[in-house]
Amino acid sequence: MKEIVATEQAPKAIGPYSQAVRAGGFLFLSGQIPLDPATGEMVDGDITVQTMRVMDNMAAVLAEAGLGFDAIVKTTIFLADLADFAAVNGVYGSRFAAAPPARSTVEVKGLPRGALVEIEAIALCQ
Repeated sequence: MKEIVATEQAPKAIGPYSQAVRAGGFLFLSGQIPLDPATGEMVDGDITVQTMRVMDNMAAVLAEAGLGFDAIVKTTIFLADLADFAAVNGVYGSRFAAAPPARSTVEVKGLPRGALVEIEAIALCQ
């Protein structure tokens, strides 16, 4: 059985998918790009600003499910340019004070709406 998790505090899906799905003791978070949930538009700014918005969007979805970043067990980071790796790491690492999750980071040819970063995650529901 699956349960859809959705919040107005994160951007609405821009396609036929859910913000997150709870199933089998896990929460599967769809990839978040740096959309402002109030306007549905991309935030202005560099990779640091975009990554902060992505992490805020993830936090909102996690909170709706009653979870925090400490529940995340795996993430995948998609970057438009792998040269942004260090800047993304700085923002990303600030959300995981201890015991960071497993992670993959890959460079991709393009991301929705011209985003520089997208992050998806899997969290353990406790």
